[in-house]
Parts: sequence; structure tokens; C-alpha cells
Amino acid sequence: MSQKSNHSDDEQAEFKLRTIFISDIHLGTKGCQAEVLLDFLKHCHADTYYLVGDIFDGWRLKKSWYWPQSHNDVVQKLLRKARKGSRIIYVPGNHDEFLRHYFDLTFGDVEVKNNPVHETADGKRLLVTHGDQYDNVMLYSRWLAFLGDSAYETLLVLNRPLNKVRRFFGLSHWSLSQYLKLKVKNAVNFISCFESVVAADAKHQHVDGVVCGHIHHAEIREIDGITYCNDGDWVESCTALVEHIDGRLEIMNWLEHYNHRLLAAPQPQVDFAQSPI
Repeated sequence: MSQKSNHSDDEQAEFKLRTIFISDIHLGTKGCQAEVLLDFLKHCHADTYYLVGDIFDGWRLKKSWYWPQSHNDVVQKLLRKARKGSRIIYVPGNHDEFLRHYFDLTFGDVEVKNNPVHETADGKRLLVTHGDQYDNVMLYSRWLAFLGDSAYETLLVLNRPLNKVRRFFGLSHWSLSQYLKLKVKNAVNFISCFESVVAADAKHQHVDGVVCGHIHHAEIREIDGITYCNDGDWVESCTALVEHIDGRLEIMNWLEHYNHRLLAAPQPQVDFAQSPI
């Protein structure tokens, strides 16, 4: 696949890539970091985009409608890239599982696919799947998954005022939920087990690697001869998996780029002499 050079987005992009994999955006929730994602899509351009599930959060939208302009802007930005010639492939997850009724159909130049195989520039075959089918909680205790989703949303609500205070003092965004998740031994064990199961199934399907999301933990590592890749999320870490023109894979942590520009911008001055006591 050749790199296109006739797109206005491509001309303005700081990073020109062959493929971008993003998942777990959770549009429709207050925890979604839509502004950071828009910044990423502005500065990064690829020939192919894989939306690896949980792009919309149907679970949350069923409970209450939340759809600010920034979430609409994300959808419009992706559709604009499709109109300009990029290929957009949507692999539904558990939070947007309603789209699993429409495999192999195309909506507004966006293709809905069931676990496609992507071939990198250097010839590696990568299975692309959201990953919820490997999650025992999703398979056998669906009620527990919904309960966990509510607890997770509570942590995200608590995180917002905390980060407002941090931003006031010139500090970068920090994820309470991600910190707690990685500190809990059972959560760490679950992540390790999930990665091993996903890699084992990829090996069974005779591919060279796998790209998934679901657990909100970005990673690239070799597991028993399989290249395991998780592209992370756009709620906590704001990460994407990218394929460079030569086929090299990399986790791009966009929150670091975003925070760097945010902290470099002029900060508003507070005149404490005029502030009421």
C-alpha cells in the first residue's frame, strides 16, 4: 500500500503513518478524552485507520444521553478522512456490539468488519479484534461487567475535579483509575492472563500477531512467537498503535504530546492583590 500525498490532512500532519489502530474511545461518556483524540487526528495521518471497538459507548448512552460537540467532531473528523481517501475499518467491541449485526457492510465509507487480518508493510499478518471474547467476565458474568462499568465511571467522575486542580497548578493530566488498576494485584494478573489467551488464539489462527483493545492497557510484546499489541484507550492513557511506512509498530502516547503543548502555552495570570479574601 503506497503512502498517499494528495490529502490536505496528510500535508498538515506532523506524523505520516501507514496504519493507525485506535480503540476504547467511549464516545458518549464524560470520561472520553475527545479533545486529546482530536489533537491526535489533526497531527497524525494514515492511509488506513482501524477502529478496534468501543468507539461508541452504547451501554452508557442507553442509561443517559451525553453527546457534546467534541464527540461529534471526532466522528466528523474520521468521516472526513474517509472522504479524502483513507480507509476506515470498524471492528465493533462489547460497548458498541449493536454494530455486530452489520458485518461486511459500509456506512459513509466506513467498513464494518469481523476480526479482519491486517498485513504490515514488512509482511506480518495481524489479527485485529476488540478482545472482549477473551474476557471471562464478559463471557460468563455479564452482570458483573455492567457493575464494573458503573464503578469505573465513578472513578472517572472523581478524576475530573482532581485534574482541574492539577491543571490550575500547571500539572499534567493524571488517571486515578489507571493508577488504581495497576496497583491491584488481581487486575495485574488479569491483564497478564488476557494477553496470554489472546496470543494463544492468534497462534492457533496461524497469524504473526494480534491487535486488540478492551482492557485499556497499551502494550507491544512477544508472547510465544506472537506479536501481541494492545492499542490502549482514549479515556485513561490516550494511546494508539501505529504502523510506520516500513512496517515498524509503535505505541504512541498522545497524552504526553498534548500535555507538553498545554504546559508550554501561556498560563493565565492571577492577580492575588485584587482577589477577595
